[in-house]
Amino acid sequence: MKIEELSTVLADHVKWLRGEGGARADLSGANLAGANLSGARLAGANLTCANLTGANLADADLYGANLTRANLTGADLSGADLNGADLTRANLTGANLRGANLYGANLTRANLTDANLRGADLTCANLTGADLTLADLAGANLNGADLYGADLYGATLRGANLNGADLNGARLTLANLNGARLTGADLEGEILDKNPIFLTGLRWPVLITAACMRIGCERHTHEAWAELDDDAISGMDDDALAFWSKHRDMLLALCHAHRGEK
Repeated sequence: MKIEELSTVLADHVKWLRGEGGARADLSGANLAGANLSGARLAGANLTCANLTGANLADADLYGANLTRANLTGADLSGADLNGADLTRANLTGANLRGANLYGANLTRANLTDANLRGADLTCANLTGADLTLADLAGANLNGADLYGADLYGATLRGANLNGADLNGARLTLANLNGARLTGADLEGEILDKNPIFLTGLRWPVLITAACMRIGCERHTHEAWAELDDDAISGMDDDALAFWSKHRDMLLALCHAHRGEK
């Protein structure tokens, strides 16, 4: 899209927002790769399937905008207002969403691989089936967010607020949850009444809740772990038995302590 044409669309959209005539911006399918839209007023705009690869949308007003299937690979959305925006199946690979407002946004099956979401507000956001592999969510607010079936492999959630979040079916392998808050979160059917214990630096990351312990991708109740025999442990991984023999007593003691047992 030519700059002159884009400027006209943006000007008409601002008039529409003010109730002064104009027209709602329809940029569906538009090629806006690399465009400078920093601070642009695009609340309620239609950007369905738009190509915004590498675009600068820092501090843009995208409140309630439709960005379904938009390509935002490498885009700068830092500080942008995406409150209530629809980003269903949008490609946000490597995008910068640091400090963005995504309150109540729909990110169903969005690709957020390696995205920067540090300090972003994702309160009540729908992230069902989203790919957050290696995403940086340090300090992000995910209070009440729906992360059902989301892929958080290797994601950084250090200090994030996940209170009341739905983590059923979420992949948390190698995710960094140090300092994260998860009170009231739903983790595979267990409503957490206090923050879990996270252990990193071992062969596999360990997550201990009041009822269960996850080691790597294996999650069982504390009682089930205590009763597993060598054959069952060996079947989990080639290194599992050596790991369990070395750390069993320590891990089970942490399970008991986390439940408040002596």
